Amino acid sequence: MKNNDKDQTLHQAMEDHGDYLKRLIYTYVKDRQKAEDILQDTFVKFYSRFDQFENRAAVKTYLYRIAVNEAQNYLRSWSFRKVSFTDKLRTFKQGSSAEELYIKSEGSRTLGEMVKELPVKYREVIWLFYYDELSINEISDVLRCSPNTVKTRLARGRKLARISIEEGDYEY
Repeated sequence: MKNNDKDQTLHQAMEDHGDYLKRLIYTYVKDRQKAEDILQDTFVKFYSRFDQFENRAAVKTYLYRIAVNEAQNYLRSWSFRKVSFTDKLRTFKQGSSAEELYIKSEGSRTLGEMVKELPVKYREVIWLFYYDELSINEISDVLRCSPNTVKTRLARGRKLARISIEEGDYEY
């Protein structure tokens, strides 16, 4: 493929899927700046590996797979674990008691935040299904698991979210 065609495909993919990918990555890393960095890495990988793309899946699915891999790689990295640990220490050094921190966090919870608190395997399926409107088969391609696994995770994620909502006295 010519570089001009490759550039045009990249720009179209960025325009069509950039916002959705950033939101998906944010559900993993929970940091807007880092999500933008990972999004940029996602598009760089897409561009550099475009010749390997065999059109067996949609460009959207291919991009989502790259984004999920990049986000998971970041979460496994030593730099993330180090920063996360340092942030927790900083919170405790500020003098807030555990009770004060809990009350603040409970007062500001929304449905989106409750979804973000689900375990990753349920959160990613719920996000892809409801927010990005992917089908069960597309999600199974993105996550590289069977459609039945996606259905099970979706059902369990819904159940966990409902339990959290009922305990928090939120209207559903």
